[in-house]
Amino acid sequence: MKCNKLWIILTFSVFTQITFAQRIDSLRIPNNFSGAVTVTTKGISIVPNLTLGKPAAIFDLTMGKGNLTFEPSFRFALEGRPWSFLFWWRYKVVKTGKFRLSIGAHPALSFKTTAAETDGVTETTTKVYRYLAAEVSPTYLLSKNTGIGIYYLTSRGIEKILTQHTNLIALRGNISNIKITNKVYLGLNPQVYFLKMDEHQGFYFNSSITLAESNFPVSLSAMFNKRLKSDIPADNDFIWNISLRYTFNKEYVKK
Repeated sequence: MKCNKLWIILTFSVFTQITFAQRIDSLRIPNNFSGAVTVTTKGISIVPNLTLGKPAAIFDLTMGKGNLTFEPSFRFALEGRPWSFLFWWRYKVVKTGKFRLSIGAHPALSFKTTAAETDGVTETTTKVYRYLAAEVSPTYLLSKNTGIGIYYLTSRGIEKILTQHTNLIALRGNISNIKITNKVYLGLNPQVYFLKMDEHQGFYFNSSITLAESNFPVSLSAMFNKRLKSDIPADNDFIWNISLRYTFNKEYVKK
């Protein structure tokens, strides 16, 4: 009951913040609406050692103005079954000089499908599970195209069957605009992270590489995740993934 109340309070408070923030400077700050559609060979979770294990489609949206954005993410297996829905609210606390700091929180829904046979007839049932999560992400820019940062994520499973407490802390690097040709460039995003899920824990190395072209909305990326040391059950020693991503971005000003 306490978790359900927390869910309601968090959702209501974030909606209130968004409504209040959008009323401030509504004529001076352009509204932003952007998003991406990603098709991936092996759906990988926000916690990189967890995976759907089969091809997936991910629909990411970003909307808002100024420092506050609403960023829902809808994830499906390619056969059409829902995988997870995340409803992120993010706020840029600091964006001056070379230092950046953002915070975020989301309620999330996770879908698990099971099949059971009764009298020779197979019936499929989809159950919905709920999570609450929050993140903190400070970043320092070493140069125009290079940065390092720390990422912290914590989540709480609402239903008792779920992992109750998940904590992830990562040391991240970001290298962008590595020129291949005048128009084609690479981006690298390595990270080392520590993950604790209830009483189990582990260390991992994760990295992604992105190939993109200037002023072209489609990019290709590859990602892998390697377990260094872990006692987390049902963990994967090595995961790799290839994704094709289409992005768009629009700005408009309320008249």
